[in-house]
Amino acid sequence: MNVYDSERMAEALGGQGYVSTNTPDDADMILLNTCHIREKAAEKIYSELGRYKGLKAEKPDLKIGVAGCVAQAEGAEIVRRQPMVDLVVGPQSYHKLPQMEARVQTGRRAIDTDFPEEDKFEHLTKRPKARRGPTAFLTVQEGCDKFCAFCVVPYTRGAEVSRPAEQILVEAAELVDRGVRELTLLGQNVNAYHGHADGLAGLIWKLSDIDGLERIRFTTSHPNDMDDALINAHRDCPKLMPYLHLPVQSGSDRILKAMNRKHTAAEYIDLINRIRDAKPDLLLSGDFIVGFPGETDADFEDTMTLVREVGYGQAYSFKYSARPGTPAAEREDVPADVADERLQRLQALLSDQQKAAQNAMVGRNTTVLFEKTGREAGQLVGKSEHLQAVHVVGNIDLIGTVQSVRITTAMTNSLEGELL
Repeated sequence: MNVYDSERMAEALGGQGYVSTNTPDDADMILLNTCHIREKAAEKIYSELGRYKGLKAEKPDLKIGVAGCVAQAEGAEIVRRQPMVDLVVGPQSYHKLPQMEARVQTGRRAIDTDFPEEDKFEHLTKRPKARRGPTAFLTVQEGCDKFCAFCVVPYTRGAEVSRPAEQILVEAAELVDRGVRELTLLGQNVNAYHGHADGLAGLIWKLSDIDGLERIRFTTSHPNDMDDALINAHRDCPKLMPYLHLPVQSGSDRILKAMNRKHTAAEYIDLINRIRDAKPDLLLSGDFIVGFPGETDADFEDTMTLVREVGYGQAYSFKYSARPGTPAAEREDVPADVADERLQRLQALLSDQQKAAQNAMVGRNTTVLFEKTGREAGQLVGKSEHLQAVHVVGNIDLIGTVQSVRITTAMTNSLEGELL
């Protein structure tokens, strides 16, 4: 979602005459888009700002802005710690960037971390019509009403809001006209989407009618919003790829209750079984937090048991990171060395499962959407139906097309194959 937001910010400033540069020394404005989901990500903004302090001293006219969720949560703190910052804008207000940019050009600071009533997507300028790569992100839903005890999203992104299906379909068709062949639908809780009468499944079916759009994905989901219609879409919609990211966070019912997840481990496993009955070849991804306040050895072993039972092709795992303002932030932490040891054990198990999923692809045929050239001459790189990176030797003209490939070699993070 931060990639999508950054693209839209660049477009909003494009109307003011800005074009992007990858070299800070050439910049008239440096705009840092930030994430607040974990402490390490939030603190990174201050080290980044420190890097540009000398450049700002050399170029007094350089404007520096901070956008995104850290801006939303810590706008005043950012300005206090780095007074050189000219602009602070939250994720729901970046459509106001042109007016804010005009203000900072007069020497005044511009700060906007409100949750405006108007739809920012209606106010954003239309995407430029230039050709683009074969894959794109498309935000369809923002915010979250789940209030998990560890999560800051409801406070930085606000309540769940869904974009109207008509608006999404227009944007999707424009992207396809510009060369996009695969869309990943985004939301903090994307399967809570209600901008179509039939929910996310209804939107997926409407998107599948767009000529030239060959693949659809969505992320990230909550187990409690995985309804029958969406499960059936995985079974019946040929353009919906057999990959699902469905976080569980813990395998312990006691910890799940403390996290305010509102489901049990058994309910999650039952849901996975129903999804796999509908789509047997689906590759499952998940999220896990270890060291959540109060987690015991027994709780952690429950997580390991769940992972062994489910079997993940890919997963993200983290030590618990207290976020200010969340219910869990005031609870006593698990000792750091204990959390470290648990994370290492969990990641070793998840790594073994990922390797097994990779190895299972050898000898199989799959389709690959080629996105770019590889490091070696004549090499193409793309994604399989299951979101695995695939390398083949082929003609550059195949970029942007979906081709059948036989997998010949499995590596930790990618596959090699040959065109059929």
